[in-house]
Amino acid sequence: MRKYLFLLLALPISTIKAQEFKAYDQSIPGTAISFRMSAIPAGKFKIGSHVSERGRDGDEGPQQQVELSPFWMGAKEVSFGEWDLYFKDASLPQSKTIDGVTRATPQYIDLTWGMGRDGKHPANSMSHIAAVMYCKWLYSKTGIFFRLPTEAEWEYACRAGSQTAYPFGNDAQSLKEYGYFKDNSGSKYHHVGQLKSNAWGLYDMLGNLSEWTIDQYTANYYETIESKNPHTIPGSKYPKTVKGGSYMDDIQELRCANRIASHPDWNKRDPQIPKSKWWLTDGMFVGFRIVRPLIQPSKEEIEKFYNLYLK
Repeated sequence: MRKYLFLLLALPISTIKAQEFKAYDQSIPGTAISFRMSAIPAGKFKIGSHVSERGRDGDEGPQQQVELSPFWMGAKEVSFGEWDLYFKDASLPQSKTIDGVTRATPQYIDLTWGMGRDGKHPANSMSHIAAVMYCKWLYSKTGIFFRLPTEAEWEYACRAGSQTAYPFGNDAQSLKEYGYFKDNSGSKYHHVGQLKSNAWGLYDMLGNLSEWTIDQYTANYYETIESKNPHTIPGSKYPKTVKGGSYMDDIQELRCANRIASHPDWNKRDPQIPKSKWWLTDGMFVGFRIVRPLIQPSKEEIEKFYNLYLK
């Protein structure tokens, strides 16, 4: 199983020419909506934080050098404009279970908390499974395999060639130019892509919304991490690894290496029995962005991959 998952997460470069691997705009067929995919080059970096980094937590080490294959990553967090194409897709059945390509059940309260649901606001409050289901729906529309990033891919892309606490250096005072957090957000999330991008053209990697990764969270992950294209195998519903920090967080939470473990409390006020698999009543700070491996897996491999996470 582990070998199989590795093949889907990081397929090798084959006959793709270097000049073909570049940023592009991905359209969603049958709609006027498209989104930018930034090209993230292959490379090596030290995952985690140095022991001297201010705000460092114990689960950010020991630092290890890892190597990643190239991939594309969404330049911005998935917006409500993109998410709602899936959420309101009348051709899909609504389901409380995760069965095939189904759309999310209706929200029982306003989970935007009055902060806005237009096409430029980032989609928030959905569960890990809901984010994976969006990727599966997008595959059904485009024929292209999309997924959530691994924790290592996310941190590598966030750093964009840097090895400092932030993509722009160690001076936290500059963070307000790149991300929305407790000090500058006005207690709400904002339109995607309003602030500066990092060196690889990625916006809001730090702040605005925290972002799901595909990985199961373990506190001692870096003690056993693989050196090439590391990832963890799916396990229980909680905890999954979340990265980036949000508009609600203090500045030290918005470091590239910071790791957040998802928790059942993110859905504690859900009045439904059983609680929703789709929505998080207390996860208004959580969103996601997507990645696309350089080489497309087969249809059979893709279906097996999604099934691993939609349980």
